[in-house]
Amino acid sequence: MNVTEAVTSRRSIRQFLDKPVDKSVIERVLETAQRSPSGGNTQPWNAVIVGGDELTRITNAIKAKVPEAPMGEGHEYAIYPGELDGRYEEQRRGVGKAMFDAIDLARDDKAGRIAQMAKNWDSFGAPVQLFTYTRKYMGPPQWSDMGMWMQTVMLLLREEGLDSCSQEIWALYGTYMRELLGIDDDHIFFCGMAIGYRDPAAPINNFEVSRVPLSENVKYLGL
Repeated sequence: MNVTEAVTSRRSIRQFLDKPVDKSVIERVLETAQRSPSGGNTQPWNAVIVGGDELTRITNAIKAKVPEAPMGEGHEYAIYPGELDGRYEEQRRGVGKAMFDAIDLARDDKAGRIAQMAKNWDSFGAPVQLFTYTRKYMGPPQWSDMGMWMQTVMLLLREEGLDSCSQEIWALYGTYMRELLGIDDDHIFFCGMAIGYRDPAAPINNFEVSRVPLSENVKYLGL
């Protein structure tokens, strides 16, 4: 698989097969991903890879927390800016509608939509989670570096025939996640990444995710 194939075949998978992931594959991906770029070679990313009984423990703990604080508790950053508007908000709402339409969930089926969102806590059936965090004093450039590292990981997973879904939803319980993962108070929790093999037949893995025309967000000068 070349880079273009990895980029175009990568998508957020929300239904995984009940198929284990070999630890050696994860190790190979992460070893290669260490080549990701970062300003001043700071390499600000940190991660905890979780599976098996430990993933069950964390999953159950968060599931128990959700009824107490359904809107989150201890989140340390805003997942979306409060002033999100224009095409940015339209794109966010659009992909949500496309996802729910793909699985025939009507707009007024609140219970069904909540049940679908709750599948996040089961990692959509993926057997492995990658939880990411960084030092609290890191700024936007370092968070950008962390994103580049995550993208590199996701593309290398595709090369291995694996899939992923980045999940910022875990950050709704950021401080609790740090407690569950043994991360100290000098760090801030970022997100999870479900890792496994996609269910190719699942409608939720096959709806179209639109992209704006290049002219919407790129311009050329001097070319």
